[in-house]
Order: sequence, then structure tokens, then C-alpha cells
Amino acid sequence: MEKDPSFNVLGGPLATCSTAPVTGFFRNGACDTCAADNGSHTVCAEMTAEFLAYSKYVGNDLSTPRPEFGFAGLNPGDGWCLCASRFLQAHDEGCAPRVNLAATHVRALEIVPIDVLRLYATDDDSAL
Repeated sequence: MEKDPSFNVLGGPLATCSTAPVTGFFRNGACDTCAADNGSHTVCAEMTAEFLAYSKYVGNDLSTPRPEFGFAGLNPGDGWCLCASRFLQAHDEGCAPRVNLAATHVRALEIVPIDVLRLYATDDDSAL
């Protein structure tokens, strides 16, 4: 699988989202994507208790450890590459997490408008 070019929604190089836990479609810490990434795991989000509960409620339990998959479970404060459509759904439901724009892949814009992403920008991104 060949990665798409690593650019963020701001037009710059894609920053690392999280290496502890390691995230991303390629499990390289970045929200890189490719044609095989059907879920578009492109939005770098900071997990919150509210979002983790919401995600579990809609069928994607990100907080329960799954050692058989090498997954320790996510906690509030963890960075994670979310599916762009799940992020947009959480936005529509009023429980979207904060977003690191510098670490959110430009392909997220195919699903989530930049104005929506900017609503949730982390403090580091607020001046961008």
C-alpha cells in the first residue's frame, strides 16, 4: 500500500498525531492514508470521556483494551486518528473531540469542511 502525500489541512507537512498510543491507518503515529483506507482515518483528535462514551454507544468501543489486537484502549487525552465520517457524526451530535489541525490529513476535507474542523482546533492550532 502506497501512502498518499503527507500534507495537513493547513497545507503544510503532516505532523505526528500520537506515538503513545501509536495511531494511524499505517500505525506510524500519523494520520496518513491511502486508497485502501476505506474509513479515512484522517482526523487527529484528542480523546475525551464524552467522545469515547459516544463512540462506544454507536458501536466502536475505543476505550476497552483488546490485547488480542495489541490495543490497550484509549483514555481521555490520548491522540487518535479518527475516521472523518465518525468525527463529522460526533460534531452533528454535539460531542466531537478537539482536533490537531497540523496532524489532520488533507484528505479529511473530502468529508469534513475546514470550518467544522476549525471549531475544534486545539489551542496550538487556534492562531492558524
